Amino acid sequence: MIFRQLFDPTSCTYTYLLGDNGEALLIDPVYEQVPRDLALLEELGLRLTVTLDTHVHADHVTGAWRLHERCGSRIALAEAAAADTTLVEQALCHGDRVGFGNRYLGVRATPGHTGGCLTYVLDDQRMAFTGDSLLIRGCGRTDFQQGSPQQLFSSVREQILTLPADCLLYPAHDYRGITVSSVAEERRFNPRLGGDADVGDFMGHMNNLNLPHPKLMDVAVPANLRCGKPEGDQPTPDTPTWAPLTLRFSGIWEIEPMTLLEHAAEVQIVDVREAPEFADSIGHLAGARLVPLSELKNRLHELDPQRPVVAVCRSGVRSAQASALLARSGFGRVANLAGGMLRWRSEALPVASDGESGGPHGDS
Repeated sequence: MIFRQLFDPTSCTYTYLLGDNGEALLIDPVYEQVPRDLALLEELGLRLTVTLDTHVHADHVTGAWRLHERCGSRIALAEAAAADTTLVEQALCHGDRVGFGNRYLGVRATPGHTGGCLTYVLDDQRMAFTGDSLLIRGCGRTDFQQGSPQQLFSSVREQILTLPADCLLYPAHDYRGITVSSVAEERRFNPRLGGDADVGDFMGHMNNLNLPHPKLMDVAVPANLRCGKPEGDQPTPDTPTWAPLTLRFSGIWEIEPMTLLEHAAEVQIVDVREAPEFADSIGHLAGARLVPLSELKNRLHELDPQRPVVAVCRSGVRSAQASALLARSGFGRVANLAGGMLRWRSEALPVASDGESGGPHGDS
């Protein structure tokens, strides 16, 4: 089985990918992170069959609808969440199973943080995905979306902490960078729900948190009841339109050599190797501007931010770093040449003669 834990730094949300026999599911995908998730699925050779949300989130918008539009994946959510029934293709109840490949997740209703919270338990009970019902050494709040401290105490004690002691617990959020816990740890160390705490202790604690509502609540909750579908029918493009590109899991857009050859007249080609490499036997691309990676940050003014930029190096490693630097510096259309000059030469594509350059900084 393939397992990956992904992180959205804006909302501190964990997204989980599970794959088996070529099929995959995603738990708690984030709208803005859909390109990342698609890139990982492609690189791992997995077909996304279903997305699951642990509850109707109040701090971010789910990526379920965007992924459905791109992959045809089913959208699964608790029936109790009362989301848009024209979009939810699998309304989940306690005891249901959601399969992927030869494996499945069991569905456990764990309301209390919200009225529609679910926990997903792997078939062998070695892993469970608890959403906000049980966080690492904590739990979700209970003061909105049909929350109830009494319900949450029962849910966690009866449906999660009764799992095997070595079952690993993966929450929907952590704000300290902690990634995983276990049933044994939470039974012993969770200050709200573990040890000798009883429902009276828990209610007293939860009813006096006095937390402000999440900043995005008024936007996120209605959007998540639509499974992340924007109001109206305007889809959000996932990929740049200036050339066919591939997003790598590293977050770098790549352009294939033949595609660059076809679009060369429309882009700025920046070779980030050192001057001796630019003139060595591998050669360089016609029209390329030599700006070594070590100098790029101080020479950004030489490039036109309104035109696409393709970074090039020997193998694609340094140019990937250059692509990230350019994107952080405000260049909106940036790509890395996949495989660099080595790949370009292996495909027998044309290179410039020694005297050809791409402007005053093209030659060494």
